[in-house]
Amino acid sequence: MRDGLLVDEEFTHRYLVPQNKTVRHLYAESQEFSTFPEVFATGFMVGLMEWACVRAMAPFLEPGEGSVGTAIRVTHTAATPPGLTIQVTVRLLERQGKALTWNVTAHDGVDEIGAGTHERMVIDVDRFNKRVEKKRLQALATQKAQEAQDAAEV
Repeated sequence: MRDGLLVDEEFTHRYLVPQNKTVRHLYAESQEFSTFPEVFATGFMVGLMEWACVRAMAPFLEPGEGSVGTAIRVTHTAATPPGLTIQVTVRLLERQGKALTWNVTAHDGVDEIGAGTHERMVIDVDRFNKRVEKKRLQALATQKAQEAQDAAEV
C-alpha cells in the first residue's frame, strides 16, 4: 500500500437504495425475511459501509493488492425505504501496517441510519485466492470422504 492515506481523512460514498436491497431480498430463499417491511436491510448497509472503505483505499493500493474486511461493529438505528439516497462517510481512525480501522456513518437524508467501526486488511490478491482455493479443495476432499464413510455404513 502506497503512502498518502492519512489518519482523520474522510471520504464519502452515495447510494440510491433500489427495491432489491430491502430485507426481503437479503436471502430470497428465506421464508422469514419475506414477511419483513420493505426497508434497506442491515446486511446491505454493512456491505455499503465496506464498499465506501474499499473506494477510499483504492487509490492507495499497489497493483495486485486488494483488501478484505476483518471486523465490523455497527448499529443500524433507522429504517430507510427504497428511493432514498444514503451517504456513507468513512474516516480513517488508525493504520497499523496493512490493517486499517475506519469510523463509518450512514445517513439517508432524514436520519443517521448507522454508525460504528470497520477494519480492513490489505492483501496480496493472488496469494489470498490460492489459499482460498486450497481450503475449497480440502473441504471437498473431506466432504467426499464423509460421503463415502456414510455410504459404507448403510
